[in-house]
Amino acid sequence: MLERLAELVNEDAALVRRGRFLDVDFLVEVGEAPHLIRIRGGRVAGVESGPALMRPWRFAIRAPAEDWARFWEAMPAPSHADIFAMTKRGVAVVEGDLAPLMANLRYVKELLAAPRRLAGEAG
Repeated sequence: MLERLAELVNEDAALVRRGRFLDVDFLVEVGEAPHLIRIRGGRVAGVESGPALMRPWRFAIRAPAEDWARFWEAMPAPSHADIFAMTKRGVAVVEGDLAPLMANLRYVKELLAAPRRLAGEAG
């Protein structure tokens, strides 16, 4: 779902504007597959998949692939509608420097939810 993240986010002018002051690299781990997401001025500058050895990141969000799949459904269940709902259930972990995440929480949540639009297209 993350391979089209740059397209989904960068074409959303309101979302880009919301994150316009954010420059950060963070990790999203889908099961065992790490994805380094590079944000520059609210735009997704890149998504690098594969081992993240020697690639720094500020914070990470990790969850099993089946839980991310439920998160990215067009209408996810309340238990999977939000990254913090997933952490509360114990299926996701958020770690690292949480300052940039918390300072830009709405932007990051909307960025991570952007692939739900693809699920809506498939249905």
